[in-house]
Amino acid sequence: MELLVFGHGYSAGYLTPLLTARGWRVTGTTRGDPDRVAAAGAHPLRWPGQEDEVRAAIARADAILVSTAPAEGGDPVLAAFRDDLARARPAWVGYLSTTGVYGDRQGGWVDEGSVLDGSGPRGQARIRAEADWQTLARAHDLPLHIFRLAGIYGPGRGPFQKVRDGTARRIIKPGQVFSRIHVEDIAQVLLASILSPAPVGIYNVCDDDPAPPQDVIEHAARLLDLPVPPAVPFDQAQMSPMARSFYGDSKRVRNDRIKRDLGVSLRYPDYRTGLAALLAAEDPASHCH
Repeated sequence: MELLVFGHGYSAGYLTPLLTARGWRVTGTTRGDPDRVAAAGAHPLRWPGQEDEVRAAIARADAILVSTAPAEGGDPVLAAFRDDLARARPAWVGYLSTTGVYGDRQGGWVDEGSVLDGSGPRGQARIRAEADWQTLARAHDLPLHIFRLAGIYGPGRGPFQKVRDGTARRIIKPGQVFSRIHVEDIAQVLLASILSPAPVGIYNVCDDDPAPPQDVIEHAARLLDLPVPPAVPFDQAQMSPMARSFYGDSKRVRNDRIKRDLGVSLRYPDYRTGLAALLAAEDPASHCH
């Protein structure tokens, strides 16, 4: 069995070992970091660059995972390989989207049936990409599954480094909540879906505990036994436009479907269990006392 990953990055790096342990071969495209792809246990292909090899991989893939962000003109995978995908016969196609497609709900709950109201160019681009993939899937009977990922954290992508080096801030915007997900839980959701495809599936991938971002920073500081970083009002905070745009959306995301339909039991159901595990993995000695 073979999985082809378009854009073999952080999340695919955690899925790959789960599949290779089951005897799968994983091929992953990368713009320029084949060593990182190979280190995860996948066979790297450069794309752009090795289009013929990518086409051959599409033709033989049992499963295809799309982990590339939309570009100016739409989805880059569809732009380059639409005809090859139309001819392919995988048992599973997965598209990694984002909960940004729901837009701002002022802290309210959304589920997979909620209206897509993504704000700003990134949310709108994701909505269009989802629709383009669904159009292709309907026209050519492709078993498409869409995964709307919340904010991803995990090894190397947690708040600890910023807390340690003194650059973390607790930015306070009243009523602001985010949903998040540990990368290992993304991998197990994808694995469960690949092993029992159920098109046409759309799944929110997030933990059980949407929380204000400042609470996560404060908890990280307490775990490290370091001073809690200062509170900064949102309207006074110096932030990049990208960082600021994340605060434009406040919502709580339901995850019942991954549990009910995929039988997933989250390893890290909230940020507290996730951060404790990250810290323990960093420093096994921290759990000796």
